[in-house]
Amino acid sequence: MKPLKSEAINYLQGTVQVPGDKSISHRALMIGGLSIGETLIEGLLEGEDVLKTLEALRSLGVVIEKKAAGNWLVRGRGVCGLAEPEQVLDMGNSGTAARLLIGVLAAHPFSVTLSGDKSLNSRPMGRIINPLREMGAIFQARSGGRLPLNMTGLADPLPIEYELPVASAQVKSAILLAGLGAAGKTRVIEPKPTRDHTELMLRHFGAEVEVENLSGGARAITIQGQPELSARDIVVPGDISSAAFPMAAALLIPGSKVTIKGVGINPLRAGLIETFKNMGGAITLENFSNEAGEPVADLLVEGSILHGVTVAPDHAPSMIDEYPILAVCAACAEGTTRLEGLSELRVKESDRLNGMARGLEACGVNIEEGEDFLIIHGDGSVPQGGVKIKTALDHRIAMAFLILGAITKKPVVIDDAVPIETSFPGFVQLMNGLGSRIEEM
Repeated sequence: MKPLKSEAINYLQGTVQVPGDKSISHRALMIGGLSIGETLIEGLLEGEDVLKTLEALRSLGVVIEKKAAGNWLVRGRGVCGLAEPEQVLDMGNSGTAARLLIGVLAAHPFSVTLSGDKSLNSRPMGRIINPLREMGAIFQARSGGRLPLNMTGLADPLPIEYELPVASAQVKSAILLAGLGAAGKTRVIEPKPTRDHTELMLRHFGAEVEVENLSGGARAITIQGQPELSARDIVVPGDISSAAFPMAAALLIPGSKVTIKGVGINPLRAGLIETFKNMGGAITLENFSNEAGEPVADLLVEGSILHGVTVAPDHAPSMIDEYPILAVCAACAEGTTRLEGLSELRVKESDRLNGMARGLEACGVNIEEGEDFLIIHGDGSVPQGGVKIKTALDHRIAMAFLILGAITKKPVVIDDAVPIETSFPGFVQLMNGLGSRIEEM
């Protein structure tokens, strides 16, 4: 346990660069490992979650070497070329690593067991298991499809057409990665567009990926199986989910002016920027560029008076990881904010919907919690604070309440900061460098 305390400050000022995008880092390692040749990855997130993916790939025979801080060389083994591991693959706390790697392994003819920490082993994997079973993979899992999980893939999985019951980039990606090994076309239909990092990166490495817009906002993604992927260098942009925290703090604290360099602004991922602007947030995008199909820009953020908004369910896929920090901003805004379509938050690292509701209530915020919504009644005043938040080992809840503590009347304490390092190494140092007062208890 590592409790941290966050106290009110005057303003934030400065220029920072957040760690590399976690979602892109996972995919760069996996797809690089399935390619022929050497892939140089610059800006890889070196948090625990991504390092678990790295170590798992090494156990599967991929040679990965560190060249410098954030720079790693991956010598790929080709599609379906991974080797049977000698031990259980430990995925730590990373649901992304586990779910995507299960998809990769479905196209390999050997048995493997995956496990994780207490949190990961409590999360359901059935949405991944069901379509991969249709492709021919065999699974033995605990009740509810939970880890530890043993699976046996096959050299020629069946190409399928699968309609996702719920929009999920992780499920979509697992099927597409399994489809790499199928003799034919694998097609995934998602009810609403989700982040497309997998599709963009597969194209970057030479895969044939088609995207078709369907009626009602649905989308179909088709991948041609058994391609020869060729190694390609990748520069990982800054993680929008990490940038969300200094961005929110700068918006909330009058007089603040913060620049966040080189952030990925993929439109299927950057819904929080649009939402903050709709709330009245002063955010300017500058210095646009493109990295392996991913749009990148600098974010200039200034202190603003925020107003309550309604965020409809169809916005959820583009900002699902950012709802904890959005809820904090809504608690300090003028007027009521209604966040809808949040059922996915209940199966993250923790029940994030309940965790945020209970934490905000403890800080004196008037909220209403439903099965898939959260209503936050803000009046523009500063929340009371003066509480210790139970984070349930959830890094995003931990960081969100540390940001809230920068403006509350009394300090906010989180019970354990250890999980923060899994996704945002250096978070405390970065925030304190801008002017925050976060310290160990």
